[in-house]
Amino acid sequence: MILIAVISLGAIGAIGAVFLYAASKKFEVYEDPRIAQVQEVLPGANCGGCGYPGCGGFATACVKADTLDGLLCPVGGAPVMGKVAAILGKEAASAEPMVAVVRCNGTCAARPRTNRYDGVKSCAIASTLYGGETGCSFGCLGYGDCVAACNFDAIHVNPDTGLPEVDEDKCTSCGACVKACPKNIIELRKKGPKSRRIFVSCVNKDKGAVARKACANACIGCGKCAKECPFGAITVENNVAYIDYTKCRMCRKCVAVCPTGAIHELNFPPRKEAAPAVSAAPVKPAVAPKAEAKPEAPQTAASQVETKEETNQK
Repeated sequence: MILIAVISLGAIGAIGAVFLYAASKKFEVYEDPRIAQVQEVLPGANCGGCGYPGCGGFATACVKADTLDGLLCPVGGAPVMGKVAAILGKEAASAEPMVAVVRCNGTCAARPRTNRYDGVKSCAIASTLYGGETGCSFGCLGYGDCVAACNFDAIHVNPDTGLPEVDEDKCTSCGACVKACPKNIIELRKKGPKSRRIFVSCVNKDKGAVARKACANACIGCGKCAKECPFGAITVENNVAYIDYTKCRMCRKCVAVCPTGAIHELNFPPRKEAAPAVSAAPVKPAVAPKAEAKPEAPQTAASQVETKEETNQK
């Protein structure tokens, strides 16, 4: 009986092993070894800034893609994409560096507080409850969800202004802060030559008078910037202006005409002040010098005799 049981169990195990082997071959999933090689050169931040679920998903997308156009690791940048291109034998696509920009200029001084929030210090929670502690329901709440979302310590809330500020040297343009902001005031924009950028630091869609009452620095949708721009880079929609960085040539004419200072220019040299106009003094006509009187020639004796004769005759 024991022998029969052992033989039966052995036969069942052998049959099961055959079925498992056949199933493994039937449903085998082949993984390209290059995926592991690409993932090894990636920074491993798993920030999702590339648009894929982690570095593994991005590595798989790079291997399966015909070209690397449109694929970029924002943390590693061009050096990492060069290594990826070398592994895959493809040409690395050139991409301009991006940086996060906070489009809110509603400082504590510009936005008077109308109420006080006494709940959980979270922008996501506060935004679902009410519009904010000021009259502007579009501006930054200042509770730091973007700070918590950043894995690179590139954004902090300034305690004096109550607004987040981006350290562009640390920013990797991963987009985590953009996703974390419930007010959609953080945007990824082209870093620009010498880190120079021009953008409208406001997203308030209220009409001009209402927006200006809520925030002294708000865009009032007057359209002066759009009229001044010679490149058609500025549009005004829903009472707020927006600058298309792909069209902007950084002439800064829009900055000068904005009545509320809502357009910001970063990392530009200071403007040269125009020299005061010199008032032209009236030109006096040149006066001809007076002719000097010539000394009279001494009279000779003959001339004296003639003069006496003329006198006698008279």
